[in-house]
Formats: sequence, structure tokens, C-alpha cells
Amino acid sequence: MSATSFVSRLGSFVLDRWIPGTGGFVPLINPTTEDVVAETSTEGLDFRAVLHYARTVGGAGLRQLTFAERGRRLAVLAKAIHAERDALIELGILNGGNTRGDAKFDLDGATGTLQFYAQLGERLGDRKIVLDGELEALLRNPRFAGGHAWVPREGVAVHVNAFNFPAWGMMEKAAVALLAGMPVVTKPATSTALMAHRIVELAVQSGALPAGALQFICGGVGDLLEHLEGQDVLAFTGSSDTGAKLRGGRAAIAQSVRINVEADSLNSAILAPDGEPGEPTWELFLREVQTDVTQKAGQKCTAIRRVFVPEARLEAVIEDLRAMVSAVKVGNPALKEVRCGPLATASQLRDVRAGIERLRGCAEVLTGGGERGALVDVAEGRGYFVAPTLLLARDPGADAVHAHEVFGPVATLLPYAGGADTVLPHVKRGGGGLVSSLYTDDKDTATDVLLNLASHHGRLHLGSARIAEHSPGPGTVLPNLIHGGPGRAGGGEELGGERGQHFYLQRTAFQGERTLLEKVLGVSA
Repeated sequence: MSATSFVSRLGSFVLDRWIPGTGGFVPLINPTTEDVVAETSTEGLDFRAVLHYARTVGGAGLRQLTFAERGRRLAVLAKAIHAERDALIELGILNGGNTRGDAKFDLDGATGTLQFYAQLGERLGDRKIVLDGELEALLRNPRFAGGHAWVPREGVAVHVNAFNFPAWGMMEKAAVALLAGMPVVTKPATSTALMAHRIVELAVQSGALPAGALQFICGGVGDLLEHLEGQDVLAFTGSSDTGAKLRGGRAAIAQSVRINVEADSLNSAILAPDGEPGEPTWELFLREVQTDVTQKAGQKCTAIRRVFVPEARLEAVIEDLRAMVSAVKVGNPALKEVRCGPLATASQLRDVRAGIERLRGCAEVLTGGGERGALVDVAEGRGYFVAPTLLLARDPGADAVHAHEVFGPVATLLPYAGGADTVLPHVKRGGGGLVSSLYTDDKDTATDVLLNLASHHGRLHLGSARIAEHSPGPGTVLPNLIHGGPGRAGGGEELGGERGQHFYLQRTAFQGERTLLEKVLGVSA
């Protein structure tokens, strides 16, 4: 460990106090310099007590509040985070290898999601349950009626988040659960936990949340998941292999713990044959592919991995896209001119390089290829860098491209002949995705492709000339819409406005005498 680079020893916020680990400390690394910036451990924590405290103290406190009151707490939290935006950006650079733009993307996603759910709380109003439809007569006698309502569960929401979005990933889960009235135990990826740790410090200092409503695990989960019970839920973002293990765990099987998984995704971008060089839709397509290759160094679950291009447009796309990607400056993410930083960890670097080599078995390198490339202000041999990489697989059915996600600044171009509908079987070979994109101005093409792909995706992005100047891109997860996808993508759903709360609520059927039920459920006369 470098004594000159060591910053702090991070603790966990549990039982409403900061508790440090007692040993087995894990270093947090600056991925640009490979210096140690902090260390953390959860050794010695009583995870059974942590969950019990969440259920009995945090849950009770949240359930005393209405949706509107919980929403106002989220608004306070959003303001507290935003007020420290500049300092948090520096932590994203230091520990995540984020460029300034990457860190802003992460933080603004977090505060924007909190604000969205704060406003949803205001719309839901001063009530504690949500009706699901209207009461209806169940028998000939209309006095005997029934209906459904969503009510808060009396458990705890355990959130296990990925390394790539320590702010947004944490808050997109927490905002929904807290508004639903469920306390949260959140665990960021240890490798990039510095920003998440500071955000929780700000949450505690703000006093926005009731005691026990938000607890924070900074390090390994130990036996935490072994103590989950039937009223609890578990939301996980990470690899499909880990997701499968969680679904097969004791809690999931014996206690019927609800589990939401957001996992791998071989997202696609399809340029339709009507795309013309130089036209707005063409430029939008190029811009959004380039962004997804380089933003967060390609470490986004929504990043475009497969790029389907009409054969007649292939050479033009290669020329334009290669120039755009090659022009992106890679290096020290603290510099304003740098637009692509390092990968987050040494293991990420190994995996990305191995993935590129696997793809090279069926594809040729257009730019990049696994090397560090020309870096700006980076010490020789230091940092977890790989140059943005474009490959070309001339066979659109090449197996490796549809089987392996390379979680870094890597995308593969795949030429196709005929109409855009001819790529549908190849896109579906991804096994289920979070998002895929179609770039066209043709109504019939849009209808045929999108409706045929819908069953295999959680979200579909339609790029066209009329929204070319306004599109946030497929990589931006919006709180209004669901985030998740079938099959390989994990089979789960997050966000989606009010829909996201359903994971944290219990839908219960009520039946009985109509006027009495109306009073119980708060139905207006």
C-alpha cells in the first residue's frame, strides 16, 4: 500500500451509526494511477441485527408517513446530493476512473431519479396504500364487493449494486423502495464505493430519512443474505451467473424472497436501409453509437455492443464512425479534454482484453484492439486503460458476437443484406436485452422491427430525424420507463414510474360489505 496515496478507512452505516470493520481490509484503487485511495471491511458486523433494525425501526418509521411525506424526504435528499455535486465528481474521478462528464451523468441520474419519485409521492398524496382498479360487485347482491390494493410490505429491501454507477445505481433502487415505505440496506460494489460512501454521509447529515430507513454496507455481504425472510426483497445488478446463484439460494427457495435481477445485455443498434449519409437520422445513429462506446469507458449495462448496418452503407459507416471514435481523447479523466477514462478495476481490464481476443476470432479490428493506445497525461504502464475498439464481423451470424458481452469500450459492426427485418433473428440471439435501438424514418420499418423485437427487450429506442436534436440516447435510463429485460438481461424490472413500487408492495384482494370496504381503503364516495 502506498502511504502517500492512502486517504481513509471507510465504515458501514448500520444501526444508525458508522461502524468500521475489524480486519480483512480491501483496498479501493484509483484506476488511473493504481494508487490505493481508501480501504474498507465489513468484518465484525452483525448482519442479522442490521436486517432486524431495518424491519422494526426503519420500516415502522416509513410506514407512518404518507406517500407525499416520503416524497418530500426524497426531495431533501436530492438537494443534499446536488449541493455537493462538484466534490462528488472528484470522487468519481479518483475511485471510478470517470471523466467529469461520466461522473456528472452518474450523479445527475441519481438526483434526477430522486426528484422524479419525490414528485410521484406528491401525486400519490396523503395516503399510505394504492388502489389497483375499482371495487366491483362479486355476487348478485351488490353490497358484497371486492377489489385490490397495494400495501407496504413489512420487510427490508436489500440492494446489491454494480461498480459502474455508484450514485445512480444506488439511488434508482433506493428512491423507489423508500417511497413505497420499505427500508433499504444498500451495498455498492466495493471497488468503487468511495462516491457511494460520501452520498450516504450526506444522506445522514441531511436528516431526510427516518432512523433505520437507509443502511449502508461498505464491503463484503458476509452472511447477510442468509438472514432474509419472506417479507424481504432482494434487488441485484451484476452478472447473470451471480443472479442465477441468488435465485437458487436458501432465502429465495425456502422463504420465497422476491428477487429482481438486472444482468448482462448484448444491446443492438440497427441502422435501417433508409438511413442516408449526412442526414439527421444518420448523424444521430453515429453519435449515439460513439457515445455508448466511450461513455463510462463502455461500462454501461445499456451500452450498444452490436451494430447492424446495411451492406450498401457499411464503408460509409466505417469511415465516419472510426473517425469519431478515434478522435476521442483517452487518458487522465481529471482533464476536461479527456472523454474516455480507464476501466474501473484490474479484473475488468483482463476481462475486456480477453473478450476482445475472443471476438477477434470472428471479426477484424477497425480501431483499438485491446492495446492502451495514445493516452493523455498517464504515467507509462499505469492505469487500467484499453483504447476504444471497433470490430467488423462480416458474417452477421458470427457466434461469438451474439454470445459474449465485452463490458468495455467495444462494439462490433455487422453488415446485413435486405430489409431491416432480416436482422431480427440475429438480434434475438442475444437471449434477451435491456434495450435495443432502431434508426429509421420509415413508419413500416419501425412498426415491423420494433413490434417483433418487443418480446425480447425491456425497452426499445427509436431514433429518427424529428428527435435527432433531443434524444438522450438508448444508454440513458429514464425513471418514467422500466429498466430491465427478459432472459439474459435478468428477467427483472426496475423504475417505470409507479410500476417500480410494485416490487416493494404487496397486492392484496379485499372483499366484504362495500361501504365498509370503501372506508377501509379510502375510496371516495
